[in-house]
Amino acid sequence: MSEQSTISNAEAVGKLYDRFAAESRDLWPDEADVANFGFGEHLHFGYWETPDEDAPLDVAALRLTDMVIDRMRVDETQHVLDIGCGIGGPALRAARRTGARVTGITVSEAQAEQATALSESSELGGRLDFRLADALDLPFPDASFDAVFALESMMHMPDRVAVLGEIGRVLRPGGRLVLTDFFERAPVPEVHRPFVDLLRETSLISTARVKDYPSMLRAAGMLFEEITDISEHTTRRTFIEMSKPWTEWAAANPGASLEDALEASIPAPGMIDVDEFGYLLLVAQRS
Repeated sequence: MSEQSTISNAEAVGKLYDRFAAESRDLWPDEADVANFGFGEHLHFGYWETPDEDAPLDVAALRLTDMVIDRMRVDETQHVLDIGCGIGGPALRAARRTGARVTGITVSEAQAEQATALSESSELGGRLDFRLADALDLPFPDASFDAVFALESMMHMPDRVAVLGEIGRVLRPGGRLVLTDFFERAPVPEVHRPFVDLLRETSLISTARVKDYPSMLRAAGMLFEEITDISEHTTRRTFIEMSKPWTEWAAANPGASLEDALEASIPAPGMIDVDEFGYLLLVAQRS
């Protein structure tokens, strides 16, 4: 991939999240609304223990954040890098839960501003730092961090191999990487493909091949520890929660169909039954 295409991808993702941040600027972290789909300050999928568990998306998203944080195994003496920090919720949670110092990076100027404001309004500002940076060219010396986490940011990377190489470079020996990523559990049926393609287009995402991760980690100097398919706890329910504004509109408009959602460039309703669209949780250690 050329340098120009890499730069263009980072800029496009940055602009995508700038728009998202503008829409939800007055809503986070305490209010759920159409503009932020109820994520709160943790802008990623949720984790439900059972499909019918009575928990809103922001609570389920916080649970997934904690699952990632706990797998880093860090304490107050250590320094953590959050790749794709969003508006700062997971970084703040990590600092509060572990005592560690956390540096977050994003390609979105608006999100960096919101994350900084969130840290300044907390009692943990001295342990949080947010900046604009591209994961393909991390502005940190070798062996700078004791742990790295990436919550739903790998999906935006045009070159996962290069990103993992950068992560391996900035991790200290014995340091841990915890990430989540999207993958196709099986070939997507043609009937569902238009919604998957729309999700890729509107969210600027790609899916990983699970079988590639062990070799990519080895190439980056890391030891594979865990890859867990948590799709049954995440994807369907998250898409249901994200679809609620559409569902309410459709209920009030007899004759509304998924084709209407497709025409309106709204992928979530059509993704609810795409069981082939998967979600993985991965842990590795720097050798």
